[in-house]
Amino acid sequence: MDGLLINTEDLYTVVTNEVLAEFGKGPLTWDVKIQLQGLPGPQAATKVLNHYQLPLTLAELDEKTIELQLKKWPTCSFLPGALELIRYLHSKGVPIALCTSSAKHKYEGKTGHLKQGFELFDVIITGDDPRIPPGRGKPFPDIWQIGLAEINEKTGSNIRPEECIIFEDGLPGVASAKAAGAYVVWVPHPDALEVLGDTEAVISGKGEVLNSLAQLDKAKFGL
Repeated sequence: MDGLLINTEDLYTVVTNEVLAEFGKGPLTWDVKIQLQGLPGPQAATKVLNHYQLPLTLAELDEKTIELQLKKWPTCSFLPGALELIRYLHSKGVPIALCTSSAKHKYEGKTGHLKQGFELFDVIITGDDPRIPPGRGKPFPDIWQIGLAEINEKTGSNIRPEECIIFEDGLPGVASAKAAGAYVVWVPHPDALEVLGDTEAVISGKGEVLNSLAQLDKAKFGL
């Protein structure tokens, strides 16, 4: 979701920079940012605390960032091609699941004004789903496995992982998608490309790299 469907990764950066500036630190650079994308909130926050040596506890950082984030979530919007792709897949009867590391309350805050897209998903799994064992968020594949199992249950299907496309924007997400055994469509943030290095080596023949969801060749997948 974040950074792939909606522009919340940019808002996360703005919020983090506001907190860092309060302590004379920062800004958040993309060599650090790429390590945070797709991680469950506590893991990402811990990395920020450690890297920038902030004089805060995890709970204190969480309180500061939540207050700032709540003001920004209503301003977030769909990224190029995202809403169009969701609507297209839904119109073709292709089962679609949203599997996000965001906790349920954050998911609701980010998407409450964007229901025209998010209400079209057949399945929505958030990062605090109790079926995800502690410590098994992305880059582990558990969230995708749960999403696929729920799709199969709801549709009476027997879709296999290798028949799925997983769309991701961050490194942990790409790793989790590859571990799940699906074809990966990776859409990195444009600013991340400068520090990601050889993206084709990362994808290692198990998917493709796009600059935008609007570039997806649907005919390639029989869509």
